[in-house]
Amino acid sequence: MISYLKGIVAAIQDNSVHRHTLTLEVNGIGYDLQIPARLAQQLPNTGGEVQIFTHYQIREEVPLLYGFGSPGERDVFRHLLGVSGVGAAIAIALLDTLELAELVQTIITGNIQLLVQAPGVGKKTAERICLELKSKLVEWRKTAGFFVATGGPAPGIIEEVQMTLLALGYTANEVSHALHVVSEDIGLPKDAFVEEWIKQAITHLSTEYSQ
Repeated sequence: MISYLKGIVAAIQDNSVHRHTLTLEVNGIGYDLQIPARLAQQLPNTGGEVQIFTHYQIREEVPLLYGFGSPGERDVFRHLLGVSGVGAAIAIALLDTLELAELVQTIITGNIQLLVQAPGVGKKTAERICLELKSKLVEWRKTAGFFVATGGPAPGIIEEVQMTLLALGYTANEVSHALHVVSEDIGLPKDAFVEEWIKQAITHLSTEYSQ
């Protein structure tokens, strides 16, 4: 119905950790859009012009507009809504917990441990998301020309590495990004020892925090 809106940021309201309301003025009309917290942090100050990609939904006879920073985010949001038991709140929480490329990769590879880091996502929900969306997202990334990073430990050791880093207090997004950096930039082999992956990831994360 409405593919995107281009207008001026009139206001951003913080409704909850993973739900913000953007009031976007378009040709003298103010539209209220529910947006992820990640997008809210990226938007310019009041008065700045932006283009927001939208999803229109009617819930309990109330029309709602959801806004995203890219068509890809909107596509994945719609895919998530198609999973039984997944509503807008969970879909937005997932988009906030992991960056888009990492979220797509996590679902395709069936990485339950990272998905459950999102608020409201339990193990059964995470398993259902992977089961129902793996093939769909594989096909979607081909047609959309969407690149999914492949860096990280080998399947046999990735869970142990991730659980250790998560237990140390790092977020799912930080863990996923650090492992990709260690693989692509540092060149650590996928089958390197668990301890080496953890050591290199912590070194990278410590450097990020010190900057």
